[in-house]
Amino acid sequence: MTRFALLSSAAFMALALPVAAQTTLTVANWLPPSHPLVSELIVPMTQAIEEATHGEVKATLLPAPLGPPAAHFDFAVNGVADITFGVQGYNPGRFKTTNIVELPFLGNSAEAISVAYWRTFDTMLRDAGEYDDVHVLAVFSHGPGEVFLKEGDVSDVDVLKGRKIRVGGGIVHEVVSKLGAVPVEGPSSKSYELLSQGVADGITFPYESVNFFKLIPQLDKAIAVDGGLYNTSFYIVMNKAKWEALSPEVQDEINSVTGEALARKAGQMWDAADEKGRAAMEGKIAITPATDAQMDAWKTALQPLVDAKIEEASSTGIDGQAAYEFLTSEIAKETAE
Repeated sequence: MTRFALLSSAAFMALALPVAAQTTLTVANWLPPSHPLVSELIVPMTQAIEEATHGEVKATLLPAPLGPPAAHFDFAVNGVADITFGVQGYNPGRFKTTNIVELPFLGNSAEAISVAYWRTFDTMLRDAGEYDDVHVLAVFSHGPGEVFLKEGDVSDVDVLKGRKIRVGGGIVHEVVSKLGAVPVEGPSSKSYELLSQGVADGITFPYESVNFFKLIPQLDKAIAVDGGLYNTSFYIVMNKAKWEALSPEVQDEINSVTGEALARKAGQMWDAADEKGRAAMEGKIAITPATDAQMDAWKTALQPLVDAKIEEASSTGIDGQAAYEFLTSEIAKETAE
């Protein structure tokens, strides 16, 4: 056979071989690209997916928001975007199982809480069916929420009584209400405006958010609550049809870098951001640990809310108390390691 014939035969065989088609997934984003949730979690997640699938799946962050944060879960359900992330609390009443992780005094590490949350979700909360219309890549929590004020005696048990406190989505609205404050609703992006114009006297936020949203000049004092006054639950989900269209092998590869692994990375990201945020407050915001009297009073005041939220989670068909106990035991295990 001539050299030309050999080359032609080789070329024909190469053309005849199946070529793996690359799947491109769109990832919706509603935060500034510089936000650590985007730059240090979502972007690395897209890179990890591409690496894990050997380039067979490429996830691309969309250049502009598709709509408000509250719409993003349905963007994944309806295939407007292939992967979305967000805060379940932005859709009031829709996700009752998130109550379990948003309760007060759970722990001081977002990593420990997030890993424990994923395990609780995967073992028990998934059965509630709240996420049946999507494939869940991760659920996790930001760092423990603290209290930040413009002024006042931060050692007073009733320090929040009558204060106008900006809150976000989820359980925190009810938490500050139970402690006598007046909740002021508003997205994170409006926090500076609410504080600077006197609409709010203070804010509940993790350290990271106070720093990122440039609120340090608006605040003078902070109360560090052991275990956090609240937590905020997040999701990362994928369109179900897109997920089911992937081969089992590719699904396994993506699972290897999502789930608990992604929840852990999310928690590590929040912990690092909180550490950076707290460091930025040095000499500018006086941070005082909550007193024993405050902790005792607040735990007593909030226990009925804790009980009610666990019962609400149980209304989905899961055992809310068992899930809460499993979560706290997993947090304790992670914290001890």
